[in-house]
Amino acid sequence: MQLKRIFRHLILPHWWVRRVFPPDLLRRVEQAITASESAHRGELRVVVEGNLPLPGLLRGQSARARAIELFSQLRVWDTAENSGVLIYLQLIDRRVEIVADRGIDARVGQEFWDGVCRQMEGAFRAGDFAEGTLRALTAITEALRTHFPASGGNPNELTDAPLLL
Repeated sequence: MQLKRIFRHLILPHWWVRRVFPPDLLRRVEQAITASESAHRGELRVVVEGNLPLPGLLRGQSARARAIELFSQLRVWDTAENSGVLIYLQLIDRRVEIVADRGIDARVGQEFWDGVCRQMEGAFRAGDFAEGTLRALTAITEALRTHFPASGGNPNELTDAPLLL
């Protein structure tokens, strides 16, 4: 099983990610994040990755472990109210992981995040990457709006543009 996974990650070209997430979809996701963040004090970051980096791949890194690694590297944890949320899409393994900072996670809980992930994976299996991603952003927006409603001063602490790796 591990060799099959390694082979898939090595053989699929990097441009494949752009086929699944073309520029118009990336713009729509960015606009959805911008609109979302005007409704609450949370910070959203979307990362789409095709091929895992070779060192992680060779050590059998899971999508969850990679998401946690990116959560740290991209400093999603470093928001003023501990309300950062990373949505990580690992396309080759067909996995979605959401890592939330402790401020929002303590109020929403892992069951909510897992439900959003499974809904996205279902949409992705059906080939609907746009709807799956945008629906997830809507669900997360509602959770953040409930627990971190917008207030007067709401600086944009993280870029709204999705990151393609």
